[in-house]
Amino acid sequence: MTENLQHLIEATNPVDLLRNSQIGSYIYPVVPADFQNWIKEQTAWRKTAVLYDQSHHMDSLFLRGSDALSLISDTAINSTALFPVNKAKQYVPTSAGGHVIGDGILFREAEDEYVYVGRSPAANWLLYHGETGGYQNLDIEVDRRSPSRPFGHEVHRNYYRFQIQGPAAWQVIEKLNGGPLEQLKFFNMSTMTIDGTTVRTLRHGMAGAPGLEIWGPYEDHDRIHAAIVNAGAEFGLVPVGSRAYPSNTLESGWIPSPLPAVYSGEAERGYREWLGADSYEATGTLAGSFVSDNIEDYYLTPWELGYGSFVKFDHDFIGRDALEKMDPASQRKKVTLAWDAEDMTSIFSSLFNVDGPAYKFFDLPLANYGSANYDSVVDSDGTVVGFSMFTGYSANERRALSLATIDPSVPEGTELKVIWGEPNGGTSKAAVEPHEQFEVRAVVSPVPYSTVARATYQGGWRTGYTGE
Repeated sequence: MTENLQHLIEATNPVDLLRNSQIGSYIYPVVPADFQNWIKEQTAWRKTAVLYDQSHHMDSLFLRGSDALSLISDTAINSTALFPVNKAKQYVPTSAGGHVIGDGILFREAEDEYVYVGRSPAANWLLYHGETGGYQNLDIEVDRRSPSRPFGHEVHRNYYRFQIQGPAAWQVIEKLNGGPLEQLKFFNMSTMTIDGTTVRTLRHGMAGAPGLEIWGPYEDHDRIHAAIVNAGAEFGLVPVGSRAYPSNTLESGWIPSPLPAVYSGEAERGYREWLGADSYEATGTLAGSFVSDNIEDYYLTPWELGYGSFVKFDHDFIGRDALEKMDPASQRKKVTLAWDAEDMTSIFSSLFNVDGPAYKFFDLPLANYGSANYDSVVDSDGTVVGFSMFTGYSANERRALSLATIDPSVPEGTELKVIWGEPNGGTSKAAVEPHEQFEVRAVVSPVPYSTVARATYQGGWRTGYTGE
């Protein structure tokens, strides 16, 4: 009998399966950890310009045929009524119960050609429903993320994918292009020239300035990368390594990895039987101080992740009936939590306190130690009012920050506490060392946290994707 996710969760509680996964730390593959220094790299996306290499850590799914748009519409909370060629859209699917599976970006590259780019949960969901949904005119090609630990094997992708971002980004872009380039509207696609080669572009921006995502055949990766770095040198452009890269979302406000809501429910049973025992969903790690025997306590609605405005009832889609019955005003809300500096000092000082408690190691600049992270956020009475889900440090803000979803009645400026570390000395996860829990004071703050980001970002995925 072929092992699949359904078999695994029948043998054990899915919470125990995920909380004690032995897969190890989540690794951003292939891209060097640092090009300069993670503090310099963080600072550059606020002050000069950066080059992000997004070629390896995301799945790509190529959808072709006249039924491709039907598949997207049938599985997305977003409306596809307006989705012209050369436009991109954030893609958010939900389970039959109305809980988020994951998210990513859809690029409409031609009349019947779409490319999904993002994490595996939403890619797997699209692939499964594309294969089982009875779509007659649909071809799907999968290009999985590069292996986390390739051990010398050659790595190849269909496309390289870069971003040029920061206040000086457009100066770099026009130098590369050999002249002025039209600044299209946000999330529109076009082309430009780099090193004599036409490349495709997506317009968006961060740090208060326009930027581009660019892509082309992977064979051109090294040449195009070098051209961008050389052109950007005079403007202070810095390549960003895999250590600093994921921490940019602490400032922009996108929660990257909620637990996919697929581990329960009869409607999702066929999907669990389709997912292999080696799938992301079967091998991922659930980390943090929040513990419940009920896996559904970890599921989140679109509103809780800041996707409420994406929900459009102008089409039929999986989860629509459940979402129509929900009261948006009662859903938890996405916020930033600004962690107390004195309490952070206590966490780090425990590394050197031979006779005192050892608290969970807070890695820099990103402190997550699971695929999906759920730390309990409690009020002054010790009542859990939400989850802290993505945690790290911003050198630009000189603060430890986390992205969280909390009770809507809690006002901005309230001091809450994040329970840092797992109970009972920690689980048996490969990424967890023995430790004691520590309560960290944290102030409820806006999302995005950065004043610049709040004034300029549109949407919230990676560096400002929109759902419309």
